[in-house]
Amino acid sequence: MVRDGGFNLTENKTNNENIEKKRSKKWLWITLSIIGVLIIGVAGYIFSVYKQVESTVGRMYEPLESDIQKKETVEKALEEKEPINILLLGVDERTYDRGRSDTMIFLSLNPNTDQILMFSIPRDTYVEIPGRGWDKINHAYAFGGLELSVETVEKFLDTTVHFYAWVNMDGFKDGVDAVGGVTVNNTFSFDSGGYQFDEGLIDLNGDAALAYVRMRYQDPRGDFGRAQRQRQVIQAAMNEAASFSSFTRIDDILQAVGNNVRTNMDMADMQDIFWNYRNTRRDIVMDEISGYGQYLDRVWYLMLTDEELGRIRDVVSQHVEASS
Repeated sequence: MVRDGGFNLTENKTNNENIEKKRSKKWLWITLSIIGVLIIGVAGYIFSVYKQVESTVGRMYEPLESDIQKKETVEKALEEKEPINILLLGVDERTYDRGRSDTMIFLSLNPNTDQILMFSIPRDTYVEIPGRGWDKINHAYAFGGLELSVETVEKFLDTTVHFYAWVNMDGFKDGVDAVGGVTVNNTFSFDSGGYQFDEGLIDLNGDAALAYVRMRYQDPRGDFGRAQRQRQVIQAAMNEAASFSSFTRIDDILQAVGNNVRTNMDMADMQDIFWNYRNTRRDIVMDEISGYGQYLDRVWYLMLTDEELGRIRDVVSQHVEASS
């Protein structure tokens, strides 16, 4: 055995190795402990967010009587990942009446093609309202609320509306602010609601976004132009809400949604739609209903030809039936 100055080199080396092993184990345990604490913290936060979402969905949930008749159809669509249709209703609530559905947007989500079909239904469109005769489509909400609005759109488009989402337009600005604002491409300069909107890419907070989508009289396309801006902002807000950065704003988003949205989607429906239909937002196909103006008894309506009505119904049908 070799010795140097009374020291055993082999034993000294072994001791050093043992010390290093102990240090490595110590740091391993510290690292694992830190990771464990982080995992527990993240899991706790996710659970907390889940509980918040569940509570918010409970506040939003407002089923329709017709949901009972459509229950099997809706359940089958979600279970088999079939296309689903959603009607968005933007309503200006008033103190003494339910207001009018001044914004009606039809969405059809097809997970087979990963596409969303989106188009606005002009509020003055002359349609048959079940039980009320022919009138402007936005009067369906005034006559019979959400139930009659959904039934009227189903008759108009000859399709099933699986879900609806009612949005208080005054609360629309809260939703835009909650996602941190939106960026849209404005096609022409105009001013509205005290804001100047320049042509090109513009950033909008909630108040500005509401003024942007409400402007109609300066637009050469009238309601059609306004509807296009509404779809712009909705698409931009969807993209912002789906981004990672929105996770830090979850409290604001949930508060805005809970205060201003009503829907017949429950928590299970939303989970199914999130997991099975979330990729459809990446490819939004826009369409537009065309018509001509006509006065009937001094009231202006947007009239559709039989050809145009057939065309938009075919667009919906073909989108629903399309496969990848």
